[in-house]
Amino acid sequence: MQHTKTASQQKTINPVCWVPTAYYAMGLPFIAVNLVSLYMYKELGISDTQITFWTSLLILPWTLKFLWSPFMEMYRTKKFFVLLTEMLSGLLFGVVAFSLFSNYFFAISISTMAVVAFSGATHDVACDGVYMAELNQVDQTKYIGVQGAFYNIAKLVANGGLVALAGMLSEYFGATEGAPLEMNREAYSYSWMIIYGIIALMLVLLGIYHIKMLPSTQVPVSSAERKTVAEVGRELVAVIRNFFTKKHIIYYIFFIILYRLGEGFIMKVAPLFLRSSREVGGLGLTTTEIGTLVGIFGSAAFVLGSLLAGFYVSKFGLKKTLFSLCCIFNLPFIAYTFLAVVRPDNLYLVGTCITMEYFGYGFGFVGLTLFMMQQIAPGKYQMSHYAFASAIMNLGVMLPGMASGYLSDLLGYRDFFIYVLLATIPAFLITYFIPFTHDDSKK
Repeated sequence: MQHTKTASQQKTINPVCWVPTAYYAMGLPFIAVNLVSLYMYKELGISDTQITFWTSLLILPWTLKFLWSPFMEMYRTKKFFVLLTEMLSGLLFGVVAFSLFSNYFFAISISTMAVVAFSGATHDVACDGVYMAELNQVDQTKYIGVQGAFYNIAKLVANGGLVALAGMLSEYFGATEGAPLEMNREAYSYSWMIIYGIIALMLVLLGIYHIKMLPSTQVPVSSAERKTVAEVGRELVAVIRNFFTKKHIIYYIFFIILYRLGEGFIMKVAPLFLRSSREVGGLGLTTTEIGTLVGIFGSAAFVLGSLLAGFYVSKFGLKKTLFSLCCIFNLPFIAYTFLAVVRPDNLYLVGTCITMEYFGYGFGFVGLTLFMMQQIAPGKYQMSHYAFASAIMNLGVMLPGMASGYLSDLLGYRDFFIYVLLATIPAFLITYFIPFTHDDSKK
């Protein structure tokens, strides 16, 4: 609850001083936990089955964050939770870094990153809360592009620059590409310790910076005005119950799940396929090459695709473009099937395929996001229902991701990617026939 602001609280801080850094800090833990860790565990000898299962499971806190978000304001300010989670996530990534020389490094690091996942998800809620509380509607619109850009810059830095740096450090510490794991383990451990140490340092420094630069006109709710846990719980139940009364909602739930089903299978396995040796059906790319191709060119293609899709939908309307967006989202998965079947050694060809897939991902994802905003969310609990729909969407990615490593180990990369293509067919069908509840703005 907002209270009358004191003179000191009324001092404004230019959003350019904190919006970029806050959303960079939002993106960094998610990327480090869900993407960067894939390469680390692969190089340290963990099986695809284990990697995909556990790293996919770590998406769960980001999926379920809407469950505890209503309770946060009962006790402290949004700024407090932003600072707490940035510092905590930084310290925990430090634990991950120093765990890599332990015989039980996988158990220690994955359980530590589970706590990071809860911390990062809580940071997301609090950071969005600061954004909405401290900026008026005009400024919210003005800086929406900035927040998305710096979230993606975090992806570029972590999944691109830091992954590439890990490859360079491995070589510096004496790792030999193609050599047995036991010969390279120490070099890999040192290189990834430095990478996660850098991530830890960045988050701690961001937390320190935000102590002064993150605005907070919010004051803690007094005990007399504070809602009880039971009251907040009843409101949450009412929101969820109302969601399932919406027109066509069962159809829409299946649509949300099936739209990203293929991506759910591919998301975790694709990086592992690129890194795996040619002897086991992979492409045998170095970490430096993957960081450059996926993290830099792939991320750039994703951003470009997102921007172009925005113009495309704004011109023709969502109803006329949704099926084409679904096609552009799912058809580029053919790129990985091609790579798995042909297994080219030309780096430019591999990079072209990866860039094409990321462009399609960025372009097509806009369709699903807008559909949830325009067709599912509208109504009494618009923001809450959008968050709930997003949670269903994340579950639809998480569950196939958990099984993807087992299936790729069972089938081999080639057959796995072929079957993934078949798994995209339901998405085309359900999108083609989908009914629109609300009138589309473009006729």
